[in-house]
Amino acid sequence: MARRAFRIAYDGTDYHGFQRQPQPDVPTVEDAIFDALRDLSVLEPDADKPAGYAAAGRTDAGVSALAQTIALEAPDWLAPRALNGRLPADVRAWAAADAPSDFHATHHATRRAYTYHLYAPATETDGAPAVDDDRFHAACEALSGTHDVRNLTPDDHNTERSLTLAAERDGDYIVLTVAAGGFSRELVRRLVSLARAVGTGDAPREKIDRVLEPEPLPGHEGIAPAPPEPLVLTDVRYPDLEFEIDDEAAQSARSVFDRRRIDRRTGARVAGQLTDGMR
Repeated sequence: MARRAFRIAYDGTDYHGFQRQPQPDVPTVEDAIFDALRDLSVLEPDADKPAGYAAAGRTDAGVSALAQTIALEAPDWLAPRALNGRLPADVRAWAAADAPSDFHATHHATRRAYTYHLYAPATETDGAPAVDDDRFHAACEALSGTHDVRNLTPDDHNTERSLTLAAERDGDYIVLTVAAGGFSRELVRRLVSLARAVGTGDAPREKIDRVLEPEPLPGHEGIAPAPPEPLVLTDVRYPDLEFEIDDEAAQSARSVFDRRRIDRRTGARVAGQLTDGMR
């Protein structure tokens, strides 16, 4: 047995986050992975978790991932394609790397990045307020840097973060990428809400200065998290690991997520017909 790291992609729509929950009937991505490892006899039936196991981070309910990373003591034959044979279709391993014996998938990550697909039309559309690109970019610039983000997370300790926010418009969407060494709970989703409020004009640029002050915000001024479904964990960096893509496993993952993309486009067309038919 040697320590190996695996890249895991998943559609988080039907999961209550990545990390296992105390309630046994709450589905999580980690439960799906552990069930697959038990089916493969890599994890003993009565074991709590695999030897050497750790994950890059936790994602909230509804959040998806491209580059979630787990590491564990694994036999040589445990390739991503073998793991996929026991995983549900919406959780796919697609790359792997040999890791040092003391490797820890949480502590040894040097950078993590999330991408949020924000519906943000440049002009008012069907009741959705217009988002001004200049104001949105100004918000991103103000939020980038090293800050105490205690007013943007339910966490009450270890809340200083060095953030980089970058935004690009893609039609009616703004694709916002947030990178940092680590993230407090709900931080990205609250950053999205704050930047959007500045972009629509619902909040002045100075609101950001107040949010980043150490004094707690009054309840009525708090920043609520944006919805989780548009959020994706897109990158986790480990300078000393070289991941090798498993072509068969990656093709399996592409097929699954291509099918889901088509299904959701079809669902959007149906919802559009229902909406348009009542005008």
